[in-house]
Amino acid sequence: MTTSTRGAAKTPAVLVLEDGRTFRGRAYGAVGETFGEAVFSTGMTGYQETLTDPSYDRQIVVATAPQIGNTGWNDEDDESGRIWVSGYVVRDPARVPSNWRSRRSLDDELTAQGVVGISGIDTRALTRHLRERGSMRAGIFSGEALAPDAELVRRVQAQPHMKGASLYEEVATKEAYVVPAVGEKKFTVAAIDLGIKGMTPQRMAERGIEVHVLPATATAEDVYAVDPDGVFFSNGPGDPATADGPVALMTAVLERKTPLFGICFGNQILGRALGFGTYKLKYGHRGINQPVQDRTTGKVEVTAHNHGFAVDAPLDQVSETKFGRAEVSHVCLNDDVVEGLQLLDQPAFSVQYHPEAAAGPHDAAYLFDRFTSLMSTVREGQRA
Repeated sequence: MTTSTRGAAKTPAVLVLEDGRTFRGRAYGAVGETFGEAVFSTGMTGYQETLTDPSYDRQIVVATAPQIGNTGWNDEDDESGRIWVSGYVVRDPARVPSNWRSRRSLDDELTAQGVVGISGIDTRALTRHLRERGSMRAGIFSGEALAPDAELVRRVQAQPHMKGASLYEEVATKEAYVVPAVGEKKFTVAAIDLGIKGMTPQRMAERGIEVHVLPATATAEDVYAVDPDGVFFSNGPGDPATADGPVALMTAVLERKTPLFGICFGNQILGRALGFGTYKLKYGHRGINQPVQDRTTGKVEVTAHNHGFAVDAPLDQVSETKFGRAEVSHVCLNDDVVEGLQLLDQPAFSVQYHPEAAAGPHDAAYLFDRFTSLMSTVREGQRA
């Protein structure tokens, strides 16, 4: 939980890791204290989309790019209704933002939303530490929250771990809503919000899809009440091992052989529904420059990632599941982590990354086209 008060850039601040290492700098954003899992993101741009991504719930994000805030904060690029990160760590914040769409500074927006941050620390040393030791619990303290280091370490160590955390219901919509198709409506999709980003239904709408965004607690009856041509499972935060409800819902969708597409958390849910396990990565993949190979085409894509968990599935063999044959369709070229799954005997596939490109490259936009092609093929088969 974050408690904060409005602060100034000259206020001393300290970042404390659960293993006792500390980094001293200046307050950035709100003054106070905050706790979360310290992770690093390698994107050089797109900090507004990162901060408003619900998948970063309960995480303190370290920006590896040294200069942050140059383009300020605008009113168009938010991926949700608020900033979700628990805290923000930057090295060299912009003194004056400069962009034609900027409405205020990043510092002002962090302060307005009560997000405690720190600047002026060696983020390269911090990133190397997290790569060597792994993502870990951390706290940022400034102003009246400052105390002796030993006390701050104890407070950090009292916080919950990310492993075993069930967070997707915290960030998901509580009420269903509809994103209308752009132009002619071609399909209807039920999208399960596990922490969905705003650009995701927009990318589907651009392809003539009317998207019904449903709460994470939606039932099979809720899904099929909208008469969907396909079902989508979104990204989201926390440990997929806790997501028994979404796994049960996906199982029901697979049993009906409705075209299915999942991303990020949705990929992990598909993995569980197919009988695979999941596990926590040492420091995860976060950023907009991760190389992934689409094994179905051999093409290598530069992709946007935000995940600390992964699916444990065999890379080099077809697996038999209760829904037919399944295979790993995408793999990370940095570390061979599973980045996608597909069923070979019915219309279902998923990827571990973010094809909506908010922020990030557009290499993976074809996946939305693949989803529409899947729905079209199934529809034509039903008419035959």
